[in-house]
Amino acid sequence: MQIQDDKKLARAKKRIEDIKGFYSHLTIYILVNLFILFASTRFFSEFSIEGQGFWKYFSTPVFWGIGLLIHGLALYVPTFGFVKNWEERKMKELMDKDTDFNLKR
Repeated sequence: MQIQDDKKLARAKKRIEDIKGFYSHLTIYILVNLFILFASTRFFSEFSIEGQGFWKYFSTPVFWGIGLLIHGLALYVPTFGFVKNWEERKMKELMDKDTDFNLKR
């Protein structure tokens, strides 16, 4: 019973770390893109990016936003976590073949 509780605790701690990581990612995304927005509107005159075109202004928020969306989906949508599911399946497979695995090392 203690082993199962330890595993649950470890999974809960891992989940909390994953959520904190997502919120850190989101916070940095917002701060950097606010800076880019202010810079593009000449709020900071020495950092102005005016004249670089529409695409250069929006490429960072768009592509980074796609990465942030994937990060959020992997964290909050259970069916989207195909990488985690693969990792868990592979780990179980390797643990099941533990004797073979140790012999090959």
